[in-house]
Amino acid sequence: MAGRIVCSKSGRDKGYFLAVVKEEDGFLYVCDGKERPLEKPKRKNPKHLSFTGTVLDESSLSTNKSLRRALAAYRDQASKGRNRDV
Repeated sequence: MAGRIVCSKSGRDKGYFLAVVKEEDGFLYVCDGKERPLEKPKRKNPKHLSFTGTVLDESSLSTNKSLRRALAAYRDQASKGRNRDV
């Protein structure tokens, strides 16, 4: 489960893409590298997250900067795919 990109469905981070860093006691711990750095992950209930099919590799989860870049690349790719229909 670690490395999976998710989108928050509720809370202050609603609509933001985050990466799962660990799973513990039925909760997922997510980070984005900026508001939620790897050193201080956010605990989220899985039902408040929308799962994508994308999994980041280990190197993308090594530093906050690499995590931000990977999530930005995914966000840009997802927005291009959405605008293709317009």
